Amino acid sequence: MLAPSYLPQSKHTLISQLTDGLEPGALSWLSGYFAGVAQGQRVPPLAQDLTSVAVTPEAATSQRLTVLYGSQTGNAKRVAESLTERLSDQGLDARLVRADRYAARELKDERLLYIVMSTQGDGDPPDDALAFVEFLNSRRAPKLPQLKYAVLGLGDSSYPFFCGIAQSLDQRLTQLGAQRLHETGLADLDIDTVALPWRDAAITLARQTLTQTEPHKASITALRPKTAVATREHPYHAELLLNQRVTGRDSQKDIRHLELSLEGSHISYQPGDALGVWPTQSLTLVEQIIKQLDLDKDEAITLGDVTHPLGEWLRHHRELTVLTRPFLTVHAQRSGSTELSALLEPGNAEALRNLLKNRQLIDVLQTWPAAWTAHDLVTALRPLTPRMYSIASSRQAVDDEVHLTLAHVHYTREDQARWGVASHFLAELGEGETVPIFVEENDRFRLPTDTARDIIMIGPGTGIAPFRAFIQERSAVGATGRNWLFFGNPCFDSDFLYQTEWQRALQEGSLHRLDVAFSRDQPEKIYVQHRLQEHARELYEWIQGGAHVYVCGDATRMAKDVQQTLLSIAQAQGGLDAEQAKAWLDQLAAQGRYARDVY
Repeated sequence: MLAPSYLPQSKHTLISQLTDGLEPGALSWLSGYFAGVAQGQRVPPLAQDLTSVAVTPEAATSQRLTVLYGSQTGNAKRVAESLTERLSDQGLDARLVRADRYAARELKDERLLYIVMSTQGDGDPPDDALAFVEFLNSRRAPKLPQLKYAVLGLGDSSYPFFCGIAQSLDQRLTQLGAQRLHETGLADLDIDTVALPWRDAAITLARQTLTQTEPHKASITALRPKTAVATREHPYHAELLLNQRVTGRDSQKDIRHLELSLEGSHISYQPGDALGVWPTQSLTLVEQIIKQLDLDKDEAITLGDVTHPLGEWLRHHRELTVLTRPFLTVHAQRSGSTELSALLEPGNAEALRNLLKNRQLIDVLQTWPAAWTAHDLVTALRPLTPRMYSIASSRQAVDDEVHLTLAHVHYTREDQARWGVASHFLAELGEGETVPIFVEENDRFRLPTDTARDIIMIGPGTGIAPFRAFIQERSAVGATGRNWLFFGNPCFDSDFLYQTEWQRALQEGSLHRLDVAFSRDQPEKIYVQHRLQEHARELYEWIQGGAHVYVCGDATRMAKDVQQTLLSIAQAQGGLDAEQAKAWLDQLAAQGRYARDVY
């Protein structure tokens, strides 16, 4: 990292040496120490006070709780941070560690471990937990009779293996002899419904298990007062400035470029972050469901201390376009359908996966009719959750705006319209209307702080979005590193997203290489991984020279194909065997030089 102009490089080096390997508690202490120095306050000698935050490994692990998290989009990180903060407020010694920063050798000494783990795809771990999960499942994992643990999983019940990685971790820890302190929490997209009760119970159990220390009495005064910003719970209603289709009339895809105003919002973001959007269900779909079930849209439904008419519950608070296994289980019982019940049997995972992926609530209600009361329907449906979109702009370039690139999901089934809730909501919006939004930070998908580093960006389809932000940012800050973009889509004439921008960037020198793969423009299908292979030698040279590699887009096929291609390139160009190639890519990920934003 380059030192700022007002900080001599020699001092910057000393600070890096001082902070390397320190626990969060020690770093927080140093933050307060330096704040005091900046304000001219009298502070105790540095060496003397640093000893107060140092503890022996045995003392630390016997009295300390470790909260370990793996997060793909930031949800697990947010839950883990909240848990750690509340544990500290209770006077407990808790440290927060991201899975890829956890030293595996410490596991044998842990006494109390809480794991908050999100699910990537259908039961897989997030990228930052891959190495930890691999270690835990290997023969190198130690026996853990001394360990007490609890696991909270975050997942999506529209997948057959709901919270699969959390359940796998729980089983593996038990196999290693650890004692489950609390039942594994399995949180759906309405995370807090499960996460909050699990967190409160986990804190109570931790208090009973650990020796309490005194709660922190000192506080650090912020150098700048915090300004209230938009959150998931309290979004900002941003005005839509532009809603433009960026695919041609002949394209099979309807890709939109949206521009939203952030003026007066105090919202900030960085390239790599995501924008959360709270959608509204289509009124047509809501009316169709109510008619199918012969219900009254004005019937008042009360859940807890919240009361809404049925129509409002369905339009603003319930998932209608995404099926979940829990709902199907209840509907199968109500409908008495042996066909639907059979799909839920363990041996029919693939058939269930196809149903969950390709059908919606209205399809199930029409195919397997059943009687529902309004109250039971609202109770059984999953709460509506925000959708996340990779931000396609840099604040350096667009000022008080945020841009998105999204595919409008819409199709027909048996002559009836179907669509994705958020993409349809956004595509149908007119300029001047507002969108409830918030920013989800993604610290694992960041540009290198060293602007002289080269970057390689692989983003087919709407996966191009964050790389538009990357190029804008690198151009604005005068980065000297080279930028190489791989992009793919079906057809050159109708699907070349942001074509004129890339051509201008090439002319101006802010984009140094562009390789494209248009899969339907020739008899054989060509994808981005084929272009990677074509330029294997240069690609490997860039990476070995320090380049960062970024992948954004489809997780199920593209990201896996790209990863396999990178491994094969390492073997062919670097003379590595399969195991060495995997270690090479794992090391790039550990260094933050191989990052993925996949969905």
